[in-house]
Amino acid sequence: MNLVISLPDNLPDLLQETPEEFEREARMAMAAKLFECKRLSSGIAAQLAGMDRAAFLLELHRYGVPMIDISDEELALDAEDA
Repeated sequence: MNLVISLPDNLPDLLQETPEEFEREARMAMAAKLFECKRLSSGIAAQLAGMDRAAFLLELHRYGVPMIDISDEELALDAEDA
């Protein structure tokens, strides 16, 4: 499936990026947001971003998205079970 989004032709220039850099950044931003919203798993989001899962997880900090998002209660329960 291909997604086509109409953008101003000069957008990559405005962001001081090549069209390829802009596309890579846009794919990563979309994947990070969908992962953050729990719409995609980290593996599928990594595929969308065009990278392996480990690299995707390590890049999430650039978008303010935590790798692991669990509540304090869940963390306490996990600690008790360990």
